[in-house]
Amino acid sequence: MIMQRGGCVYIMTNKEHTVLYTGVTSDILGRVWDHKNKTYPKSFSAKYNCNKLVYYFSYAHIEEAIAEEKRIKDKSRQSKIDLINYINPDWNDLYNGLLNE
Repeated sequence: MIMQRGGCVYIMTNKEHTVLYTGVTSDILGRVWDHKNKTYPKSFSAKYNCNKLVYYFSYAHIEEAIAEEKRIKDKSRQSKIDLINYINPDWNDLYNGLLNE
């Protein structure tokens, strides 16, 4: 039997909310920690200081999260802003809430 692994699609931003980074992961805590600590210093998110988690959504299967990431990336910047505003209107950093779950 093959074990299905879940996943999350997420959006990170910088302090000024001028840059949006959309990603997918099977380990949301570890991946956001990587962004916050610039584990990969040459990455897009490190270069543009995307260290604030403003949106995430979990899926039972990683394939669903990957499909949603592609859908979000294909949309306009405004649609990403609308998505964030719907879930997180104050654009709070959601990382600490994840730690407390």
